[in-house]
Amino acid sequence: MKIGKCIVLSAPSGSGKTTIAKQLLDDKTLDLVFSVSATSRPPRGKEEHGKDYYFFSQEVFKAKIKEDAFAEYEEVYPGMYYGTLKSELERIWGAGKNVLFDIDVVGGLNIKKSFPNNTLTLFIKPPSVAVLGERLRARNTDTEEKIAMRLEKAETELARANEFEHIVINDDLEAAKKEVKRLVTNFLNA
Repeated sequence: MKIGKCIVLSAPSGSGKTTIAKQLLDDKTLDLVFSVSATSRPPRGKEEHGKDYYFFSQEVFKAKIKEDAFAEYEEVYPGMYYGTLKSELERIWGAGKNVLFDIDVVGGLNIKKSFPNNTLTLFIKPPSVAVLGERLRARNTDTEEKIAMRLEKAETELARANEFEHIVINDDLEAAKKEVKRLVTNFLNA
């Protein structure tokens, strides 16, 4: 199977990567398809299996690891796994499209390792950890304990930003969207 191009958007939770990803997907000139990640966490809000994530129990997720079903995976929080199914990439590339990942830092860097010549890595950086905390609280989807866990993880992720090809600071959402689109367009047209 022909391997298409991969666009990786990584950032701490609450940095705006999902909003930027949606803008890229809405731009039909880019010919991108969202890679639906698998997770062992339960759905939040109105998330749907197969659309937002492939939701698996921890046992099923571990069985898929043993089956070598993932292009990459990680235990992001204790007992909470995330990963990219090989079948998802095959589905998108088989349709002649390019893959857009909205993925955590370790997952994004693992995609780059797996497909080094076909992957563009972009790190979406919040203006500060304090702003990140405000954004997470404004979502009203997590407990204060989960937010504290996300902020702790954010510190680790921010320390790895320089491992990405490009860092886009999201202190002005419209400017960040414009910069990401420019970088993605240049990569896809190269």
